[in-house]
Amino acid sequence: MSNTAFLSLGSNIGNRLRNLAEAVRMLDQNKYIEVVSVSSIYETDPVGYMDQAMFLNIALQLNTSLSPIGLLETCQNIEQELGRKRIIKWGPRTIDLDILLFNHENIESEKLVIPHPRLEERAFVLIPLIEIAPFVKVPNKSTHLKESLELLHDKEGVRVWRHQKNGEDVFELFEN
Repeated sequence: MSNTAFLSLGSNIGNRLRNLAEAVRMLDQNKYIEVVSVSSIYETDPVGYMDQAMFLNIALQLNTSLSPIGLLETCQNIEQELGRKRIIKWGPRTIDLDILLFNHENIESEKLVIPHPRLEERAFVLIPLIEIAPFVKVPNKSTHLKESLELLHDKEGVRVWRHQKNGEDVFELFEN
């Protein structure tokens, strides 16, 4: 599995924890994907469309032999299987899987833009990502994401909901 990818996952409908756990399990059970690292779980205020429940968010690091489009299709299939409905832009969702980074590539197509176009604008994405990859950089930039986070003003809307402990099995985070 020669590619490294970072994903952001979020849920604010139904059993948010179970939705995240199921998405991580489905990714890890895919023979072309290995889940390497999972951040702590963060509870976050909604962004964009405000009339909705708070989210649970995590970041993942994956190794994969899938192409970027193959990974996108896998993520979209998982969203569909877990009941994602696209009704309101930035609205409530059972699960959302976004590819943040793929290797150190810049990709711009009709279906996919990597790095994720709003990666550096959202504390609910940056904080979990920096937890698992503190020195990661956006392609074609010399600064670390930590510096982008320092410029954001909405960090108070992101709170640790359940800590991931070093050395903990990926799925122990989701056990009761």
